[in-house]
Amino acid sequence: MAVLEGILQISGTFPLLIAVLWLLFVYLHFSGGRGPEEGKEPPGPKALPFLGNLLQLDLKQPYRTLCELSKKYGSVFTIHLGPKKVVVLSGYKTVKQALVNHAEEFGDRDITPLFHDINKGHGILFANGDSWKEMRRFALTNMRDFGMGKKGSEEKITEETQSLKDVFEKFNGVAFDTTQPVNYAVSNIICAIVYGRRFEYDDPKFRAMVKRANDNIRLTGSPSVQLYNMFPWLKPWVRNLKQILMNAEVHEEEMKRIIRDLQDTLNPQELRGFVDSFLVRKQSAEESGQMDSLFHEKNLIYCVTNLFAAGTDTTGTTLRWGLLLMAKYPHIQERVHEEIDRVIGGRQPTIGDRKSLPYTDAVIHEIQRVANIVPLSLPHTTSCDTNFQDFFIKKGTTVIPLLTSVLRDESEWEKPDTFHPEHFLDDQGQFVRRDAFLPFSAGRRACLGESLARMELFLFFTSLLQRFRFTPPPGVSEDDLDLTPVVGLTLNPSPHKLCAVRRF
Repeated sequence: MAVLEGILQISGTFPLLIAVLWLLFVYLHFSGGRGPEEGKEPPGPKALPFLGNLLQLDLKQPYRTLCELSKKYGSVFTIHLGPKKVVVLSGYKTVKQALVNHAEEFGDRDITPLFHDINKGHGILFANGDSWKEMRRFALTNMRDFGMGKKGSEEKITEETQSLKDVFEKFNGVAFDTTQPVNYAVSNIICAIVYGRRFEYDDPKFRAMVKRANDNIRLTGSPSVQLYNMFPWLKPWVRNLKQILMNAEVHEEEMKRIIRDLQDTLNPQELRGFVDSFLVRKQSAEESGQMDSLFHEKNLIYCVTNLFAAGTDTTGTTLRWGLLLMAKYPHIQERVHEEIDRVIGGRQPTIGDRKSLPYTDAVIHEIQRVANIVPLSLPHTTSCDTNFQDFFIKKGTTVIPLLTSVLRDESEWEKPDTFHPEHFLDDQGQFVRRDAFLPFSAGRRACLGESLARMELFLFFTSLLQRFRFTPPPGVSEDDLDLTPVVGLTLNPSPHKLCAVRRF
């Protein structure tokens, strides 16, 4: 049904589908056969001509289909997304072995047609080679310089928690949608690091900027866009794709405007954020005549765009899942309240409180595990021919590290499908780390903002739970709260409202 829905989202459906199938036939027929490959390939379900395994895949929840297939074909298996061969890695041991122990072989990014359309090989998330290495290294160094994961970030987050609490209080316990205020608060943290400033929540340009980023992440996971990535010939007819590209174009113009303003007020002796550092490096390269410098406008724009999107959606989505889960499981929320009241009282929580709040820390980790917001990770590609677990995988093969299979690995978690904070507690109630906790992925492509995200989640969550009790709207029971995710590039909670009732 999801495949049919995707087709129906494309204009001129039936004649277009026939044309696409004919073009695929011509392409496959005349592209020539492959030469013999070394070793055996990973097993997988039999693929149909043209469509591959598309009819077996639930495009609304593809990660579920892949988990089911792994039970039959093992932890390394092959599927065909249309004409494209893809290797799926399932389970903690296999994913870690590939991304960490074979980091070089599995470390490149598979750049789908959509992300090529948008980023064109620039930036951090959807780039490879020297440009990616330089931009990632520069981003990590400079974001740390501007406080990522350090005291500077803590101060920014603490300030923002107060703004968010003020917004929540204005609802006076009446049910409201937490999406916008949470996204604005989280976005302001990355804005402070990247631009050197925060924005007011009622700033129309800021609101539009956050909305465009969130809309594009949602639309990217739609069935029609997934079909476009499999069959790029569909481009002229995919409505959601047109919306994504229009949003990206408007977003790029807004980035240019902000960057111009920062350029006009740039003082190399008083750098305000990541953009300032990049501009100084860019100016230095131009003055020294480095014609092949990677510090050019396109890389700046797409680095900023990548950081803005990744730094807003993932943390904001996880935090909203956390508030929803607290309303869903009030007995767990009460234990969090008790621990915060006993350890912190009425003062502002600090990152140093984490060790003294083992149950709260365990709850936050379990929220990340259950929320499972990037179930397919972002696709990788092999940088060379490689032999992995007795299978041969050819250079340039798309690889999906199935993170949902790691976070719900039955051999690693006692209750993989249950919200169970005790996964992260020992018999004495102390917090314990779990090797299979990989919500930020692992290896060369692990989330570069992990330390910032961990700090944000702890400080926002503890500050909000210190002040409020989260409940379903009047007339709605905890059992009625729906935990079915809305699928996009990330998994968001279904639309819902919560009451934030002030505790003191």
